[in-house]
Amino acid sequence: MTENVRNRTTVLVFPCGTEIGLEIHRALCQSAHVALVGASSVSSNHGAHVFARYVEGVPYVADPSFASHLNRIVEQHAVDLIYPAHDDAVVTLARHESELGCAVIGSPLDTCALCRSKSATYARFTGALPTPRLYAPTDAAPTFPLFLKPDAGQGSHGARKISNHRMWEAALSEDPTLIAMEYLPGAEYTVDCFTDRHGVLRFIGPRERIRTMNGISVHTRNVPLDDDMRRFAETINAALVLRGAWFFQLKRGQRGALTLLEIAPRVSGGMGLYRNLGVNLPLLSVYDRLNIDLELCPLTHHVEMDRALTARFNAEVQYAHVYVDLDDTLLQEGKVNIMLIAFLHQCRNHNKQLHLLTRHRSDVADTLAKHGLSQLFDSVIHVKRDECKAACVSHTDAIFIDDSFSERRVVREKKGLPVFAPDAVELLMDWRR
Repeated sequence: MTENVRNRTTVLVFPCGTEIGLEIHRALCQSAHVALVGASSVSSNHGAHVFARYVEGVPYVADPSFASHLNRIVEQHAVDLIYPAHDDAVVTLARHESELGCAVIGSPLDTCALCRSKSATYARFTGALPTPRLYAPTDAAPTFPLFLKPDAGQGSHGARKISNHRMWEAALSEDPTLIAMEYLPGAEYTVDCFTDRHGVLRFIGPRERIRTMNGISVHTRNVPLDDDMRRFAETINAALVLRGAWFFQLKRGQRGALTLLEIAPRVSGGMGLYRNLGVNLPLLSVYDRLNIDLELCPLTHHVEMDRALTARFNAEVQYAHVYVDLDDTLLQEGKVNIMLIAFLHQCRNHNKQLHLLTRHRSDVADTLAKHGLSQLFDSVIHVKRDECKAACVSHTDAIFIDDSFSERRVVREKKGLPVFAPDAVELLMDWRR
């Protein structure tokens, strides 16, 4: 890394390629007070494409060498804090914190271990909060349908709805850890929370889970905090020792009553909704772990957040100069191409030379000034109508970006350069921080 991280708090995110780890990255990567390191146990994960300092090959959390291996990373990268980004990592890191060379962000082990088991969670809160009714295969007449889920699962892995005993028996033969509970058909909510080091519940942010994918809420919207949701949050916070970001999930039953589904003492994948409303829960957790007193000032706007798969690329394209077209490339329908302008500024950050190569019919300087682009380019080359753009490319360590296939083909044939259409610029973006 070229940036100076000496005055920053170095935070190791593990495992960094989960949706939780990626949300932690989004929450921390632009902080002037945090330097990030990502680590993973698997070689193929998205963390490698967004963490500038990235380590893979960490043993799995159940491996006896896990803590000692992680300590070597802590020492090598001068890590101050470790941020767990998976349910099993939450428990394991809390268990091994005294052996590690730095502090772990999160709640104490007893809380983490309890929340890892849904049946233990329900047992702890039975009588204090509405919890799902559980069924055993020996029950005489369970009310179908039932919902099965692993007692220590995460996301929606292994969860299923069943409508008879035959399906129940088949499911248990596949996974004996499945617990059976009443089926709750109503709306589902995640309530994102933050408890400071003094045990004070500082934030309660409910949001509806409209669409999920692999247990992650990919379409969600904030909803008003009602008295019932507040009671759930305050009861949980009073019963457990929690610290930093945590959340719980609720679902409405047949008659609309809220029922507790689970509690998790970690960042949720959808906390980005409240981050964009001014409450950055992962960053607040870092500050709290550093014993810094905090002030929260959330926005109250109604927001919907929808997520889909995002592509990141690792391309071995070497260049020192960028030649780019103006009309229908940098400017499209009279507006600046946002992705392309981001790439060009990325190039400036990396000291690459930018050259505008255009047949623009109006005054180029006036057009650039109109769009706030006057100081962007190292050179502006106005190509004559009958002139070949390839003849104006004078560097061999360059790439060429143009919407015209024929222009790209000629530049590639005559100059041997990598050429890109505007829709391929995402290949060249570097999102690692």
